[in-house]
Amino acid sequence: MKINANYLNLKNNYLFSTIARKVTEFKRANPGLTVYRLDIGDVTLPLAGAVTHAMAAATAEMGEKATFRGYGPEQGHVFLRTAVQNYYKKFGVELQTTEIFISDGAKSDLGNFLDILSCENSALIPDPVYPAYVDVNVMLGRKVYIAPSGKENGFKAAPPKDISADIIYLCSPNNPTGAVFTKAELEAWVDYAKKCGALILFDGAYESFIRDPDLPRSIYQINGAEKCAVEICSFSKTAGFTGTRCGYTIVPHSLVFEGAELNKLWLRRQCTKFNGVPYVVQRAAEAVFSEEGQKQIRANIDYYMENAACIHNALDELKIWHVGGVNSPYIWLEIPNGLTSWEFFDILLTKANVVGTPGAGFGEAGEGFFRLNAFGDKELTGAAMKRFAETVKSL
Repeated sequence: MKINANYLNLKNNYLFSTIARKVTEFKRANPGLTVYRLDIGDVTLPLAGAVTHAMAAATAEMGEKATFRGYGPEQGHVFLRTAVQNYYKKFGVELQTTEIFISDGAKSDLGNFLDILSCENSALIPDPVYPAYVDVNVMLGRKVYIAPSGKENGFKAAPPKDISADIIYLCSPNNPTGAVFTKAELEAWVDYAKKCGALILFDGAYESFIRDPDLPRSIYQINGAEKCAVEICSFSKTAGFTGTRCGYTIVPHSLVFEGAELNKLWLRRQCTKFNGVPYVVQRAAEAVFSEEGQKQIRANIDYYMENAACIHNALDELKIWHVGGVNSPYIWLEIPNGLTSWEFFDILLTKANVVGTPGAGFGEAGEGFFRLNAFGDKELTGAAMKRFAETVKSL
């Protein structure tokens, strides 16, 4: 018996595990001290009333013989896939319900989709980036190319001129930077993918935070994307499902490589390896798209975006360069005084008791930058930014 030796090429410590260890050690040494968490992007508001009502009703159904549900379709119940289909119509995207697959979250499918793609394929991944994109490809021994981004282009990577890749990872609004691709910028990526014969894995987990009507909410708002892109979304940040787990992946029937339709391959994979999302969770997710659900969820998103504005305004007053926080819950800032991102992390933790995320954990291009998120309590976020400002001024 032999192990998959590619796992030995992974970094020993996952970014957020390292943060958790440092925070735990600090709290143990300083019992009773308030620590302000602006690091891990977990939501803090409860599920919307429309969602919990639907979940409770579905739970009651499961307690009656006449309405009990056993195994559901691996692709997801038609009622939820239809709700997703109708949601996309609102921004001009026409989908078939058979192109929509319900999942237990974006993170799973961003890794699982690689099951149906050859390990001989190369992957092109922007930097800085959500660490899982790189890790899932390292686990399979796949060659990884990096598309760097930086302050000079607002941390929006452009298609490289000297690399022909097979799999392309894109995220908009971006995690960690909060940058959002314009239509023209996404068109450039779609053109590049079609030229290379590549597949785009588009992470749209934060699309509901986009407020500018001129910015695309979906890759399929770009002509031709249905022939070169899979879109993966989540209810985690949109509707607070981080502890409930539900998302969806869109695989157009027009995605054909080597004569094989990826939709059929993905369905086959799901039927073998996935038993579907619980019925009660899918009913809860369906309620997200109801008129009342959308109203309540929009109120929650507005709450988080007020936090983003608080962070954004504080950084403006400090004259610290940053991006994000307008169409995204993430704010990406340039660290003052030439400090490294982990040095800045330690200073903020020990002097301000504020926790953020070091940019170095998202790739080489992230060194010298830092991520803050807007998912916290409004009062605590305001207090955190006051302490942040005092600490920065003292550097």
